[in-house]
Amino acid sequence: MSAEFSTFNRRRFLQTTALSAAAAATGLVSAPAVLRAQGTAVKLGVLHPVSGALSYSGQQGRIGAEIAIEEFNAAGGVKALGGAKIEAILGDAQSTPDGGNAEVEKMNAAGVAAIVGGYASAICLSASQTAARYDLPYVVDVGVVDSIVNRGLKNTFRFGPGFGVIAKTALDNLVAINDQAGKPAKTVMIVHEDSAFGSGLAKLLNAQLPDRGFQVLETIPHPTPTRDFNNVVLKIKAENPDIVIPANYYNEYVLLARTMQQQKVQPKGIYSVLGGAASSYKFVKEFPEAAQYIMDCNHWFDPKNPKALALKKKVEDKGQFYTYEVYMNYSCVLLLTDAIERAASADRAKIIAALETSTFSGHVMPYGPTKFVNGQNEGAAPVNTQVLGNDIQVILPAAFASAKPVFPMPRA
Repeated sequence: MSAEFSTFNRRRFLQTTALSAAAAATGLVSAPAVLRAQGTAVKLGVLHPVSGALSYSGQQGRIGAEIAIEEFNAAGGVKALGGAKIEAILGDAQSTPDGGNAEVEKMNAAGVAAIVGGYASAICLSASQTAARYDLPYVVDVGVVDSIVNRGLKNTFRFGPGFGVIAKTALDNLVAINDQAGKPAKTVMIVHEDSAFGSGLAKLLNAQLPDRGFQVLETIPHPTPTRDFNNVVLKIKAENPDIVIPANYYNEYVLLARTMQQQKVQPKGIYSVLGGAASSYKFVKEFPEAAQYIMDCNHWFDPKNPKALALKKKVEDKGQFYTYEVYMNYSCVLLLTDAIERAASADRAKIIAALETSTFSGHVMPYGPTKFVNGQNEGAAPVNTQVLGNDIQVILPAAFASAKPVFPMPRA
């Protein structure tokens, strides 16, 4: 061994010994691995259609998710991981399933621990399937098609209610409202967008409405986007149904309602099931006459929950509308951060296990504690709302109601 090499090794040994002694003196050697990693962010994929035909709803969903992440980080982050912050990895699904898939691939490559969002049923169906290939936890914010969660995907969890629950609740409440008014409504027309959401809902309604005493006169599908509803409204005028049931996204819903108003088509009721604008403060503010008296069975916040009202004020103070996309995504992020906290890990398998056993109740929805059965939150339920006096009131269930239903609609 050369003298030069021996001298080098002695110097290296002394330096290493000195560093080790310093580390021991400061407690670093004995510190748990979690503390050594303190400050390492947990990446969370936030996926929404923020461009394209569904961009408004996607942008609203992103707002809710980002507020939740901001509040969670400000409250100290993931305490079980030494205060690790949540880092949002934002994705734009571009209002298409393919766009959603591409973003999931990017998020997986970026090392996200989980994904929340998707909004549209078609995007959620596809994106959650792609995420399943990587055992990547996926929490669905809004998508209602029941096949999202009944395919047996272990990675997929839906926070809100699906088609089956919403359709049954909507029809139960429609019957109750109609019976209370003396059964003035007997005939129905359905106008729906033609993707997985609208087509699936129309199929359910066609199967169940006759058993509830209603005759379906016609079912009219339309694409998204649709720029002209004049011919559709002319059909409604010709058939003269007692009730029109729209099932479409925001832009098309608003255009349909405005066209009905312009053509002076006034059924006894416009009763929405998951109406894209029917429970929207934006619609009510911008087109109050077209929105007046419209009823909806949809996602809604708990109007008696102080946390929900504080979030509403925060969103409105930012100059935004408090729409269901906001508080659904806000709640989904809190559900996920609760799971990460309980898992004490950013490991995907451990987060999935934590979601499976979740009893989270710190959300702002009129739900019971979260309980996932085959990926579906059994604690979730919709409510019925109605636009009354340029505001949106809860009319059912009674436990959350702030007003009684006005039906039939008063004639203008």
